[in-house]
Amino acid sequence: MDDIVKQALIKWPHVPHCCGWLGLDARGNWFMRDDRAQALGPFAGGTVDSKGSQLKHEKLIEFINRNYEHDAEGQWFFQNGPQRVYVELESTPLIWRVSEDFSITDHTGKPGRLQRVLLDEAGRLYLEADTGMGLVHTMDMNQAANAVEQGLWVPQDCESAALEANFKYVRSPQALQERTQTP
Repeated sequence: MDDIVKQALIKWPHVPHCCGWLGLDARGNWFMRDDRAQALGPFAGGTVDSKGSQLKHEKLIEFINRNYEHDAEGQWFFQNGPQRVYVELESTPLIWRVSEDFSITDHTGKPGRLQRVLLDEAGRLYLEADTGMGLVHTMDMNQAANAVEQGLWVPQDCESAALEANFKYVRSPQALQERTQTP
């Protein structure tokens, strides 16, 4: 976490969290979701318009990536100064990139140590690493397939619907908040 963010947390410790405003798609792209986008539906499984606007500003993306973490409940967030911005996930909290030597790096640029390889019913490949669970980026599936063919990675079958519960992450903190606030 950036020092300036840590300082802001100390200075303003009681800033309310926000949900629904930031999304991460299955290719590791960040999306800003204004009121209009949120009104059009959920981030995951919604429409192209409900995703919002893809962030393109390189320095902003780098700032988000450096300050992307998770809480004890498995909700992933971007710590924006004193405010915690919970992230809507299209798939998993991390999107893995696979290099030629089969090392892995998540969408924020952090390396991971592979622990387990999973293959779901639709042929999507997921990696569990010391830093978390993530989907393999679509552009790296050939490299991942090479690791499987060489016997370096041995996928275990999984059901995509069970990943969130099994790996203790929350795809929609906004939906969770709405459920817990409803009597």
